[in-house]
Amino acid sequence: MKSLVIIGAGNMGASLLGGLVSKHYDPMKITITDPSTDKLDQLQKQFNIQTTTNNETAVKDAEIIIFAVKPHIFSKVAYELASLIQERKPLVISIAAGITESSIQHWLGGNIPIIRSMPNTPALIGCGATALFANQYVNQDQKQIAESILAAVGITLWLDQEKLIDAVTALSGSGPAYFFLIMEALEQAGETLGLSKETARLLTIQTAYGAARLALESKKNTIELRKAVTSPGGTTEQAIKVLEKANIREIMTNTLLAARKRAEELSKESES
Repeated sequence: MKSLVIIGAGNMGASLLGGLVSKHYDPMKITITDPSTDKLDQLQKQFNIQTTTNNETAVKDAEIIIFAVKPHIFSKVAYELASLIQERKPLVISIAAGITESSIQHWLGGNIPIIRSMPNTPALIGCGATALFANQYVNQDQKQIAESILAAVGITLWLDQEKLIDAVTALSGSGPAYFFLIMEALEQAGETLGLSKETARLLTIQTAYGAARLALESKKNTIELRKAVTSPGGTTEQAIKVLEKANIREIMTNTLLAARKRAEELSKESES
């Protein structure tokens, strides 16, 4: 089992740590770093892993380094570690949105195996969806290692073009917020129809959970599942007509286009 360092003990870094330990990754092979000693003390007690506030000490002998830092400090952290990373050329995995492989490569000095990944917040409970892209320096063994790491917090899939990460960011990266907004609107509508706040909330959440699980486990596609609920002349049919009249498909397409555009802007900003 390879020595692994997670730089950043925020929500995503901590969730990756928890997922790895739950999947029986040796805790003694994991080090996590963060400026906050309180966070580190809590994680050390919970998972019995190694912690430090010093990134350089952590990566000195690392075989895998996961950058779980905020995009705006990525370059600073990377520059500080570049010489150490050049010595060993470990596998570098980034989960920072909008930071391109070429930017990371530049900050680290070049010729480094780098995998960009885009997980989403349901990774916090082991239900994430993560897309990965590997550069030309990543070998097959390293791809398998990266996949197993991210699979500890949900499903994974590979992209053959880095530019597709912006589309993934728009769909699954930002996607939970779209569903939360729809759920919020359903709750409010339920209250408008006379349901109590708690009843509307529970019915909304369970319906969303049930629909997602059914879509995941069923052999039918989403079109077939929708049609199965939409009886001719029934209540659902009338509701669907309202959504279609409001151009819900166009709305969702424009939603993703706006998110992708911003992701592309962030990528350009990181390169400049």
